[in-house]
Amino acid sequence: QNLVRDVITGFFIIFEDQFAVGDVITVNNVTGTVQEIGLRVTRIKIWTGEVYIVPNGNITEVTNLSVANSIAVVDVSVSLREDINEVVRILEEAAPRWEEEYEQIVATPTVLGVERFGTSDVVIRIIAECQPLQHFPVMRGLRADIKRMFDERGIEIPYPHMVMIPQRGENEQQASKESSGQKASS
Repeated sequence: QNLVRDVITGFFIIFEDQFAVGDVITVNNVTGTVQEIGLRVTRIKIWTGEVYIVPNGNITEVTNLSVANSIAVVDVSVSLREDINEVVRILEEAAPRWEEEYEQIVATPTVLGVERFGTSDVVIRIIAECQPLQHFPVMRGLRADIKRMFDERGIEIPYPHMVMIPQRGENEQQASKESSGQKASS
């Protein structure tokens, strides 16, 4: 019964062209490159090298990542002290240059603005539409370029700060012990 289900499902996968060899797909929470599609099983190679073999009858949902353009989402953290309008302006000026430099980008990146506030930072979000599966290298390249731009302009990337404030009671008690100790010795 399972064998018949696997074969029928495999037939429809091939007939409907749901995915092809070389496509990157997600099946049963596993993402990888399709190595082989048979009537009974599909072989998917995961990016770490393992080969996942799934009976076609167990494939109920497939996400094909190779068909449509992907979106690179880059969140940039800047210090709370920075002028947000200036940071956004710098990023918006760089967007047309990024479209020219990265052949994987298909439309001018968009600076969406402030995404959220952290304890020591403001996060600004940038998105860029890319060719299928090209969002990861684009995200890495944009982050490196943004870091260089910020370094050149002196824009501070946040880092944790620690401020030590002594408790008032402890200092007063210590001072009073020291002053009473001086009176006793005099």
